[in-house]
Amino acid sequence: MAAAPVVSVPVVGDGGMDLMDALRETLKNAVVVDGITKGLRESVKKLDKREALMCVLAESTDEKNIIKLVEALCKEHGINLIKIDDAKKLGEWVGLCKIDKGGTGQESGKVQLRCCLRLWP
Repeated sequence: MAAAPVVSVPVVGDGGMDLMDALRETLKNAVVVDGITKGLRESVKKLDKREALMCVLAESTDEKNIIKLVEALCKEHGINLIKIDDAKKLGEWVGLCKIDKGGTGQESGKVQLRCCLRLWP
């Protein structure tokens, strides 16, 4: 089976929608239709069963074995892997924080999330 490419996501400001904005919107839409798995344990289960369309992994973790495990499962099963730099940002994108009236996550309510999956529709 062909290996899935690993994509590191830099922030690019060209005036249009960049990759991070597109990823954020994709994850928000997946939350609405209950097509997302949050958390490492549930994500690893779904990766092992090949039920994921895409994996988003936060690199801001102290435990490097977690990153190696998720990368290996994605590579073995041909699942696309996108890495982002901040676990709090990922937690905010999938709704693990309180959203204020301005549409931004409140700092006190943010929860770190190491891994999430976009599941097959």
